[in-house]
Amino acid sequence: MDSQTSHSSQAPQQPHTFQVDLRGLVDLLSHHLYSSPKVYLRELLQNAVDAITARRAEEPDAPARVRIHAEGGSLRVEDTGVGLSESDVHTLLATIGRSSKRAEGLQEVRADFLGQFGIGLLACFVVAERIRVVSRSARTPGAPPVEWTASDDGSYTVRTLPDTARPEPGTTVHLTARAGVGEWLTEERVLALARDFGSLLPYDVRVGEEAVTDLPAPWDRPYPSPAGRRVALARHCHEVFGFTPLDAIDLAVPLAGIRGVAYVLPSAVSPVQRAGHRVHLKGMLLTERGEQLLPDWAFFVRCVLDTDSLRPTASRESLYEDETLAAVREALGERIRSWLTGLAAGDPQRLADFLAVHHLGVKSLARHDSEMLRTMLPWLPFETTDGQLSLEEFARRHPVVHFTRTVEEFRQVAPIASAQGVGVINGGYTYDSELIEALPSVRPGTVVAELDADTVTAHLDAVDAAEELALSAFLAVARAKLDPLGCDVVLRSFRPLSVPALHLDDRAARHEQARAEAAEQADDLWAGILGSLRGGAPRARLVLNHLNPLIRRISSLGDPELIGTATESLYGQALLMAQRPLRPADSALLNRAFIGLLEWATHSEDGHP
Repeated sequence: MDSQTSHSSQAPQQPHTFQVDLRGLVDLLSHHLYSSPKVYLRELLQNAVDAITARRAEEPDAPARVRIHAEGGSLRVEDTGVGLSESDVHTLLATIGRSSKRAEGLQEVRADFLGQFGIGLLACFVVAERIRVVSRSARTPGAPPVEWTASDDGSYTVRTLPDTARPEPGTTVHLTARAGVGEWLTEERVLALARDFGSLLPYDVRVGEEAVTDLPAPWDRPYPSPAGRRVALARHCHEVFGFTPLDAIDLAVPLAGIRGVAYVLPSAVSPVQRAGHRVHLKGMLLTERGEQLLPDWAFFVRCVLDTDSLRPTASRESLYEDETLAAVREALGERIRSWLTGLAAGDPQRLADFLAVHHLGVKSLARHDSEMLRTMLPWLPFETTDGQLSLEEFARRHPVVHFTRTVEEFRQVAPIASAQGVGVINGGYTYDSELIEALPSVRPGTVVAELDADTVTAHLDAVDAAEELALSAFLAVARAKLDPLGCDVVLRSFRPLSVPALHLDDRAARHEQARAEAAEQADDLWAGILGSLRGGAPRARLVLNHLNPLIRRISSLGDPELIGTATESLYGQALLMAQRPLRPADSALLNRAFIGLLEWATHSEDGHP
C-alpha cells in the first residue's frame, strides 16, 4: 500500500489551461489599464494602420485607406491592409495576448508598427458587446474572405465567406455597442476622437466624408515668413492647449526620430506642477499627459511632438522609462538651452519678457549648469538693496557680494545695510542662495559672504565710551526688561536717523529661542532633555540708535517703569518693521506697552507727573 501511494505521487500530472473570464478582463482593462473608453478607437486605428504598413512592406504601391462609418449604435472600420486568412484568424484573434505583428513574414517591418503588445481588438470590448471582423488576406490571394465574430462572454465563431463579401484584400471591423455606452459610437464623437488620435497619421483616414489627417504637421509646414510661422504655431497652441504662448521652440532631433515644438507658457507655474505634453508615436497620439519627456527644470513649456523611437507602456498611454527616453530628454533639454542662449545673444527684449515670467525655471537650470549661469548672469533678476538687479550688475557695484539666506533676514538688515553703504542680495527665494554662492565659479575674483546679525552690528558705529557710560542706568533697565524675551540691548549710531531701533537675530538665535519656549511648555523629562541641548548661540539683540531724537529723550528719563514700557514699545515696533511673525509673548508685550503708554499719557494730563 505504501509503495502504491509512493508510486502514484510521482505519476506525471496533466497540465491544465487557464480559463479566462473575458468580462472580468474587460472590466480590468476599462478600470485599471486604460484611462478612458475612448482608447477603443485608437486600437482600431492602430490595427488598421499596422495592417496597411505590413502590406506596403511587400507591396509598396498598395492602397493606404482607412474608412470609418458610425451609424445607429454601431461602428464599421475598413482598411486596405494586409488582411487575414482563416488560419491567421484562428492563430491570432482567438488567442488573448498574441500580437498579429508576430506573424511570419512581418518581423522585418515590426519597427514600423504602432502596437507592440498584442492587446488588439480586446480593448474594443470596453464599448462593444459584439465584434465582427471580415478579412481577406493579401498574402494568400486565393484564400476566401473569413469572418470572426466574438461576444463579450468569451465565445467566438469563425467561418469562410463568398468572395463577394470582401472582393479586395483588407479588413472590416464591425462593433455593436454595449448597453449604456452608445454615445462613444456616435458619428460626432467618433470624428472628434479620430482627429484627436490620428491627425498626424501618414495614410488617408476618413470618418464618413470628413478627413481625419492634417499633414504636414504645423511645425513642418512651409510659411511665407517667420512672423507668419509664429502666428500659425500660436494658433495651433491655442487649439491644443488653450493658451497663447510667449514663444515656440523647435524640437527637431533627427537622430531620435523626433519632430515637434515646445510652447512657452504665458504665465508662471509652480515647479512641482506636473507638465502634460502631447506625444504622438509614428503619427498616432500616445498621450496628452506625457510627464517625463523633459528635464524637471523645463516646467515652463508644453510640448507637442511626433516620435518613432520612444517605447510605449502596455496601455500605450505613456512612455516607458529606458535609456532611449533618457537620451531624448537630454536632447530636448539641450534644444531649450540653445533657445535661451540664442535669445541672450540676439533678442534681449524677448529674453527679458520671458524671464519676467519664468526666471524661476531658468534659475533651476542655472544652478546645475555653469554655462547657463554664465550666460544668464546679465539677465536673471534678484532682489537687492539697490533694487532689482542681475548678479553681474550687483557684483560690479559692490566689492563684496553680501547675501541673506532668508527673506526675513533681508527685511531686517536691508534698510540699515543700505544706509551704511553695504549692498545685500535677498537669497531667501527659491534657488537664489545656491546661485549666489556659485557666482565665484563663473566670475573669478568675486567675493561672496553671508550677512548675519554680527556682520550688520559690526558695520554700525560704536557710541563714545563716556556717553555710553553715562547711559548705563538706562541700558540696565532696558536689558532687564527684555531679558525674559531672550533679547539683549546694545547702543549704536547708524543711519537713517529716522529708525529708532533695529531688531537683529540669526537662525542660531531663533533656534535657541524656539528651544527655550519648548522647554517651558514640556514636562520635567523633556525639559531636562531640551535644557541639555542649549548651546552657546548668540541671542537676538535690539540695537538702539543713539542718533535718533526719540532714543535720546527716552534715555534721559528717570522713571524706571516708564523706561521699561518705552523699551517694550521700541522692541515691538522693531519686530513689526522686520515683518517677523509675532510669538504670543511678543503680542502680549505689545498690548502691555500700548496700554502702559496710554496710562502714562493720561496720568500726565491729569496733572500727576
